This record gives sequence, C-alpha cells and structure tokens, in this order.
Amino acid sequence: MTSHHSGATSADSHPSAVPGLDPEAVERAILALAGACGPGRTIAPMDVALAVLPGEQWQRALPQVRRSALALVARGELLIYRKGKVIDPSELRGVYRLGLPHNE
Repeated sequence: MTSHHSGATSADSHPSAVPGLDPEAVERAILALAGACGPGRTIAPMDVALAVLPGEQWQRALPQVRRSALALVARGELLIYRKGKVIDPSELRGVYRLGLPHNE
C-alpha cells in the first residue's frame, strides 16, 4: 500500500510560518519602510520583521519577509542589495538589504 500525500501544503503548514502573518501585509510593510527611508537608502529585513511581528518573536517573521521581498522584486517594485550593490534574486543568501528602485 502506497501512502499518497494530497499535496495540500500551505504556508501555514510550513514550520517557519507565523499564523496570521499576511504576506500582503508584509509586502506593504516593506514598501512603506523602504519609502520612508528615502531614495537611495535601504532597510534591513529585521526592520520589517519587527514592524509586522513586534516583540521577542520577530525572528519568526524573517522567512516571510524574504518571500515577500522576492515577490516584490519579481514585480519590479523592490531591489535587493548586498554590500551596497544590487544583486540578482537568485544570488540571495546571507546578509541583505532592501530598497526601492530608482525612478530617474
């Protein structure tokens, strides 16, 4: 007898998922914080995590911050930086920062 999983996994069943943490709310927080810091400036993922999940549990929001940032990058609404330079999302690992695209 073969065990078959229905494939009905969701972000809520992901071990790092935070119940009630809306991905769209995280995207809005990223854009609001990045917009507030001004052109050419960046924010840390930790800042977003603290904004959406204040208190001692903020680190649990970091995986969703990363997923939401990647969704915004895919739509051209955000850039990911490492060491002050824009990086390709496929290179995202380690320490990174987030900023809005320059509209010149």
